[in-house]
Amino acid sequence: MELAVRGGGFLLTEVTPDQIFVREEINEDHRQLKRMAHNFMSKEVAPRIEEIEEQKDGVAREFMRQAGELGLLGLEIPEEFEGLALDKASTVVVGEEVPRGGSFAVSYAAHTGIGTLPIVYFGTPEQKAKYLPGLANGSKVAAYCLTEPGSGSDALGAKATAVLNAEGTHYCLNGTKQFITNAGFADVFLVYAKVDGKLTNFIVERDYPGLSLGPEEQKMGIKGSSTRQVILEDVMVPVENIVGELGRGHVVAFNILNVGRFKLAAGAIGSVEVVLETALKYASERKQFGAALNTFGAIQNKIAEIATRAFMAESVVYRTAGLMESGFHDLDLTGDCRKEAGKALEEYAIECSLNKVYASEVLDFAVDEGVQIHGGYGFIKEYPIERMYRDSRINRLFEGTNEINRLLVPGTLLKRAMTGELPLLQAAQAVSKELVSIGLGGEAEGLEALNQMTQKAKKLCLMAAGLAAQNMGMALKDNQFILTGMAEMVLQVYAMESAVLRAQKVQTLEVTDEHKEFVAKAATLGAYSAFTILEQQAKEVLCAVEKGDSLSTVLAGMRKLVRRPNVDMIGLRQEIAKYIIEKEGYPVNYI
Repeated sequence: MELAVRGGGFLLTEVTPDQIFVREEINEDHRQLKRMAHNFMSKEVAPRIEEIEEQKDGVAREFMRQAGELGLLGLEIPEEFEGLALDKASTVVVGEEVPRGGSFAVSYAAHTGIGTLPIVYFGTPEQKAKYLPGLANGSKVAAYCLTEPGSGSDALGAKATAVLNAEGTHYCLNGTKQFITNAGFADVFLVYAKVDGKLTNFIVERDYPGLSLGPEEQKMGIKGSSTRQVILEDVMVPVENIVGELGRGHVVAFNILNVGRFKLAAGAIGSVEVVLETALKYASERKQFGAALNTFGAIQNKIAEIATRAFMAESVVYRTAGLMESGFHDLDLTGDCRKEAGKALEEYAIECSLNKVYASEVLDFAVDEGVQIHGGYGFIKEYPIERMYRDSRINRLFEGTNEINRLLVPGTLLKRAMTGELPLLQAAQAVSKELVSIGLGGEAEGLEALNQMTQKAKKLCLMAAGLAAQNMGMALKDNQFILTGMAEMVLQVYAMESAVLRAQKVQTLEVTDEHKEFVAKAATLGAYSAFTILEQQAKEVLCAVEKGDSLSTVLAGMRKLVRRPNVDMIGLRQEIAKYIIEKEGYPVNYI
């Protein structure tokens, strides 16, 4: 796996196809797991979506128990605690299928991700033995309680308190937690409160005296998920229920959110596939002017763009799954692995944020176009695309808003550069000196030309980010206009490189020629679109940090970097759309 280029290091290294994991490498065990999840969600859960949407009493718990019986709740839980201890690719293939169950996907994700993983990664052996079996088999449901009425993205601004009693046996918790998923039927709450001003994570059981709930929130979307306040009034929690270390709850909170972002991205790409299937079905049946909608170029253009962005997003997610697996593979999750788990999770903070932002925005694009393909019917509740449109919007808010996640990317990169962990500024300076010798590099064709373009994209990103850091100094950390531009550049580089490397690797795998052709076309269209966005963002950043003759010189160098062979983008969209319509769905499904 990509061992040498963790934690944002992909910007500094020429990664090779053999170093990444791609979707086409999932094995038969993954496929069987995916089929099982698909059948459960589409045959058991989906037919009862209306009951889920109405929050009919007991339905979500019933499906949780069924999912537990199938092993779907224990994918990342060690076998010693009734889990399956599977790899990160397994969590992705299941995560892709869960959105077929509508709002149940939110309940499932909150339980298996941010609800259970604090105990898996940061719990003591005793806590794991006590709680994980029930969380794995579905007899217990978990909820994650970090957000408060006055603190959302500012997690450290939490006001909930925990005070040790005179006997030293219990902490007394007081405070209110806001927007807590699964609150209405959860048994185990992972609650964050401050001990002497320092955040600490506690396991709080539902039947502890003093814990109560607010009414269900009336939400725009994901109506079938339970979302309530969790109110703590003198709740006595045993000292042995501290998760992680006393006063270091931020380590648990932020790192669990990292893996939560990765898992959210997996669900988002699965949702895009469902949207595409739904839109394709409607477009093949609906006729206007005597012809099916899917025969019109304007509709085909939308189909091609949805499919290409889905391809880009899943390339990012599977690559990250491989990265994370390489970092987690040797962790002994049966014992006390708090420090090792924290380090491994923190390592991929950048990639996890990139996953979350990219996939959630691809999903928003897809549902918007899905409604447009449906026309007026897309606005009617009777058609499932209406619910998908509303449900998708939360993903840009969940697990830290996309704005916060964008700011985390350059912030983490610069922090690592300043501490010597990542020679980012040295690499940026080298690129600036190299500009005079950079040419078109147009001799290559096909995927090799895309690879050359990717290397230029990295240099362009480094040049713009390096000059911003050099010219602005410490003031850069407070300029969110430029930081978000830098984040967008890194995002497009990661997506572009992930797609191109995947396309190169797929040519060497045992897949059909038509699949190889689709992958090459999707990678080309996606990479060129990404480069166009990168070019615009880089120019905006450079114009903000350079002036006069210096700016003219830098922009002249930039023009060398952005040269690339011409590609028939319209032709590619036509060919991709034709292929997608023939397949009647997203073609990279192994079901």
